[in-house]
Amino acid sequence: MSSNSTRARAVIAQMSARGWRLALAESCTGGLISATITGESGASRILEASITAYANEAKEALLGVPKQMMIDHGAVSAQVALHMAQAARAATMSDVGLGVTGVAGPGGGTADKPVGRIYLALASPTGERGAEFNFDGDRDAVRDQTVAAALEALLAVADDDPAGSP
Repeated sequence: MSSNSTRARAVIAQMSARGWRLALAESCTGGLISATITGESGASRILEASITAYANEAKEALLGVPKQMMIDHGAVSAQVALHMAQAARAATMSDVGLGVTGVAGPGGGTADKPVGRIYLALASPTGERGAEFNFDGDRDAVRDQTVAAALEALLAVADDDPAGSP
């Protein structure tokens, strides 16, 4: 598929066919995954809720991410992304929860977590998956690549492909 709009249409079609509802918990994308999905007709058939929890305090308050988890692993971590996915799914009683956190740039990167480092996680009827990405480019490019990765991950889950990414 050549664009995020095309990917979003495919996600809507495949999740609709399974009768699945989706909940998103976004940090570094600031609601861009949700905006991409809702930009397409039929989004209401699958999208239950989208939570943009940008600040650490919002991750705690809205998604129940333990402060100690963020201290131990960082707000940008696989553990936090998975907790976000699980919490979004549970809070909305959706079939699929997706969590994403990362460093979109241009600042905020460290040697351990450089700009472009993204953690994406899914909790679904087929299990839990997570992946780490290191995207290149400016802030817009990192966010666009993150949306693409999220949509591809949702397609893999909707296809029930255990080898899919993440």
